[in-house]
Amino acid sequence: MDLRFIRNFCIIAHVDHGKSTLADRILELTNTVAGRTMTDQYLDMMDLERERGITIKAQAVRMSYHCDDGQEYQLNLIDTPGHVDFSNEVSRSLRACDGVLLVVDASQGIQAQTLANVYAAVEHDLAIIPVINKIDLPAAQPEVVAQELEHTFGFQREEMLFISAKEGTGVPDLLRRVVERIPPPKGKAEGPLRALVFDAAYDPYKGVMAYVRLVDGAVNRTDRLRLMAAGTDAEALEVGIFKPQMTEVPGLFAGEVGYIATGLKSLGLVPVGDTLTRRGQPAERPLPGYKPLKPMVFAGLYPSDGESYQQLRDALEKLQLNDGALSFQPESSVALGFGFRCGFLGLLHMDIVQERLEREYGLDLLTTAPSVGYRALLTDDTEISVNNPSQMPPPQQVREILEPWLDVNVVTPSRFLGAMMELATGRRGMFKRMEYLQSGRRPRDEQASTSPSTDPRVVLEFQMPLAEVLLDFNDQVKSRSQGYASMDYAPVDYRASALTRLDIMVNNQTVDALSLILHRDKAQAQGRALVEKLKELIPRQLFEVPIQASMNGRIIARETIRAMRKNVLAKCYGGDVTRKRKLLEKQAEGKKRMKRIGQVEVPQEAFLALLKVER
Repeated sequence: MDLRFIRNFCIIAHVDHGKSTLADRILELTNTVAGRTMTDQYLDMMDLERERGITIKAQAVRMSYHCDDGQEYQLNLIDTPGHVDFSNEVSRSLRACDGVLLVVDASQGIQAQTLANVYAAVEHDLAIIPVINKIDLPAAQPEVVAQELEHTFGFQREEMLFISAKEGTGVPDLLRRVVERIPPPKGKAEGPLRALVFDAAYDPYKGVMAYVRLVDGAVNRTDRLRLMAAGTDAEALEVGIFKPQMTEVPGLFAGEVGYIATGLKSLGLVPVGDTLTRRGQPAERPLPGYKPLKPMVFAGLYPSDGESYQQLRDALEKLQLNDGALSFQPESSVALGFGFRCGFLGLLHMDIVQERLEREYGLDLLTTAPSVGYRALLTDDTEISVNNPSQMPPPQQVREILEPWLDVNVVTPSRFLGAMMELATGRRGMFKRMEYLQSGRRPRDEQASTSPSTDPRVVLEFQMPLAEVLLDFNDQVKSRSQGYASMDYAPVDYRASALTRLDIMVNNQTVDALSLILHRDKAQAQGRALVEKLKELIPRQLFEVPIQASMNGRIIARETIRAMRKNVLAKCYGGDVTRKRKLLEKQAEGKKRMKRIGQVEVPQEAFLALLKVER
């Protein structure tokens, strides 16, 4: 198709602002999906996405749209996730598009992830169409949200569209605006092939499936291809488009979005962000790739039976192919055996990966407590990465420890300003700035005037250590603001902090999977809370089991699990008191011997306890 009649765009928004529902209405209006097969959140193909009601993987689809003048346009839509843990999916999608639909909830207004998405779209120099969604809700205040968009981003009032994706109101006007406002792709239809790999998947019969946006040239089936950065040679076994199911076509041309089956069986040979070109007529230079993603959260994954180690490795390799944020390396634990140290973008990302491994690959996994990646500067001026507490060198060898810091944005109604400030400063946060989004929302009636949604909303910016944001900061933001506040974060740099390693000993043996790296000021309280929690979770034995928390070799907290007692005097119905004493002494000697050779099995609930201990 002529480049002038192609439009490549994606939908970006905060969580639950209606991206997937809007995609459903667009699919219906363009007759891409038959009515009898249409379901809610159609592009959310994974069971996990439907169960949780969130988008995890970006999904592309090609649609045909006939304008009022009869001209046919090819629309390539990419539906993106909204959660901050999957921001890499959004950044990939933006590179494959020429414009975006910025969706904002008419009842909630601008949220933290809305800000992050707009800045990302501006950075990629994309056309932005502001869309105010959910105008059918009783609490909707579209005019107030329009003022927020004008004040915060400088959009003009006539640029904005007011729609209800659920009812379909305004969606036909939206499609006309896409054709008018989003520019056609730029590229050379006759030039050497250059195709950006923006995602990938693995098919057991066709090998690696590269999801591509063609910038220059064309690709046909049986073409001999080369990945310019990786240097990998491949053949186009199949070329196709997303309808949204994979549909084979004779070829793809400049400006189009589709997939290429490479036949490569070795995983990792098609890196996301690489450029595909033709082997006989290669392009002079590759397209700009993606910034390499750095995992921010690390946790150990171990097979519960010990025999599924290779199966776990294969499953991680397949997941890693289309999840560039997932990293893993082998490690072993005295308590848990052989497993992998995995890196994730956040706790939700970690939860999704674990559940996919258990569902899709039939694995039963044990997961250690998550931690962040630190850097240790040693006394000999060398620097090492510490992704696991067991990698922490002895204190006498460490000059200083650096931990990752974040820029954190919190959008909250003004009445919760004090609660948000207290929460952030209590987590070692440094206040940067504050800005009001608007002067306040007009209540619809007297009863609504008491709602936090009528308060002026404020953007708070902090800098905080990642370790303080990791576990429950977002939950605290929601609970302290009655659910009205939202947060977003982005990594900044590494800074020196007073950090230490906290070890947990069960029955005088260190359980390396329970070790933590944390701030020295919180070690005492954290150690005390953890041993008390473990005392409740570890089952009683026939001997006393001490649970201790130690810092730098010094015990800072202890609890004891009392032994189960057997009444050895039950059958002693008479005789001298010395007979009873002998029986009790014999029992005590047996318990001492059992304590020396006995093993205490730590249940999975104990590792999860680290997530639930109050910070």
